[in-house]
Amino acid sequence: MSTAPATPAASAAPAASATGVTAVVVRLKLSLLRNGLRQSGGRRAAYVASAVIALLVAALQLLGLIALRGHAHADALVVLLVAVLGLGWAVMPLFFPGGDETLDPTRLVMLPLRPRPLVRALLAASLVGIGPVFTVVLLAGSVIAVAHGAAAYAVAVVAVALALLLCVALARAVAAANIRLLTSRRGRDLAVLSGLVIAVGAQVVNFGAQRLGAAGLGQLDPVADVLRWVPPAAAVGAVDAVSGGAYGTAVAQLALCGAALAALIVVWARSLERLMTAPDGSTVQAAEPGGRGRDGARGWERLLPAGRTGTVMGRTLRYIWRDPKTKAAWVTSLAIGLIVPVFNAVQGTGSVYFACFAAGMLGMQMYNQFGQDTSAFWMVAMTISGPRDAFVELRGRALALLVVTLPYTTLVTVVTTALIGSWGRLPEVLGLSFALLGAMLGTGAWSSARFPYSIPQEGHKNVVPGQVGLAWMSIFGGMVAAALLCAPVIALAIWLHIGPGADAYGWLLLPTGLLYGTAIALLGLHLSAPRTSSHLPEILTAVSKG
Repeated sequence: MSTAPATPAASAAPAASATGVTAVVVRLKLSLLRNGLRQSGGRRAAYVASAVIALLVAALQLLGLIALRGHAHADALVVLLVAVLGLGWAVMPLFFPGGDETLDPTRLVMLPLRPRPLVRALLAASLVGIGPVFTVVLLAGSVIAVAHGAAAYAVAVVAVALALLLCVALARAVAAANIRLLTSRRGRDLAVLSGLVIAVGAQVVNFGAQRLGAAGLGQLDPVADVLRWVPPAAAVGAVDAVSGGAYGTAVAQLALCGAALAALIVVWARSLERLMTAPDGSTVQAAEPGGRGRDGARGWERLLPAGRTGTVMGRTLRYIWRDPKTKAAWVTSLAIGLIVPVFNAVQGTGSVYFACFAAGMLGMQMYNQFGQDTSAFWMVAMTISGPRDAFVELRGRALALLVVTLPYTTLVTVVTTALIGSWGRLPEVLGLSFALLGAMLGTGAWSSARFPYSIPQEGHKNVVPGQVGLAWMSIFGGMVAAALLCAPVIALAIWLHIGPGADAYGWLLLPTGLLYGTAIALLGLHLSAPRTSSHLPEILTAVSKG
């Protein structure tokens, strides 16, 4: 059988088709961005503000990097900077899965697209946006800081392009490999941790900047010697190598970046092919015998008390683990409660009494207990027939909070004391923390019954319009009341310090604070129970507005 020779038009068809797909996807992203900005003035203002801030920061960084030209350790700084930039692109999809919804490959499943043209199209479309522009400016400043000579500038053009493509391809490969997770409830829970990562990262950067300011940039040289062989930092390392005349090293570093880019594209293409051809088994695992079911969830519930107290504790702990708004509040409190005392202690500017900050942050979770139930509070209200039932309900919620707050407060106090080295103050700081925690549990229960407000399920706001005043009275009024209720324990601590037996009797604050905190918490629960049982309809109305 004879085969007709391929005509030039037929051989050019695949290339034209691939180019057409790329152009269509790029125009599609631009159209989606433009139409999204037309939805509301607030969204346009937020986008413009974020773009202006990003470009301003990028411009300042560009000027700073250019000013580093000629510095003895400029190469170490820019290599480390580009490595951190690549790490940011890698983890961004995990913590911000909705950051680029226009490039979600699951929306293209029903289209007759092959992986390779789709990868090229998505890679080109990924270069459109504020992030790539910010990255290009930062990479340009990095290569300018280390480039010396015409050959170095010529290599710098290739290095910037390679580094940019590496960052974008790394982000898209990570997103495609984890898209099923990122679009599920667990993915949204993972995004909640972004606040913790940003808070800890900011403190680490602050601490590192202070150390570098005191010791100089020379401390970065050992780390930079390793990272200059890790893409995308290797691209900037190649520019520095050409500036120093090490052309063989530069070729090896550029080749390493090219190989890494090719490997990422292959992994990305395979993830897309699997994503667009395999069935979604996100619900299959839960139905299988090995999946997580009710029997697996009952393990920790067996440790809870019997009766209504254990039921309330279990429900509250599940809220903490599953409800996005509640989890976000807890993650923020846990992070800040640890960051403030520990980082101040590491920097040498803290005090052992800063450990009480953890008790204060965690005690705030007792405020507005009924708001997290929203309209489902009617089911709780149906089970409360009097002050006794209301007391048991509030007590169960307080005990659930203590399951987390009590050991965490103790841990933060011990770690802070160890970093400062003031072990003699550990008992009194623990006593003060326990007293503050008990006072906040008591005032939190009272505020929950007196000033309930609704928490909207959608959006980023934690208070519905019209109830902001209630939220302020509930939280800040309760915090002030809790601080005033702790005055006797604080006065005892001061008296012991100015008295002759400060070191000998300081340990008395631990049992005193524990007993006092317990008494204040129980008193607050008893005072809140009658109000709760007699105002159930009003509470239900207040928490159902979201």
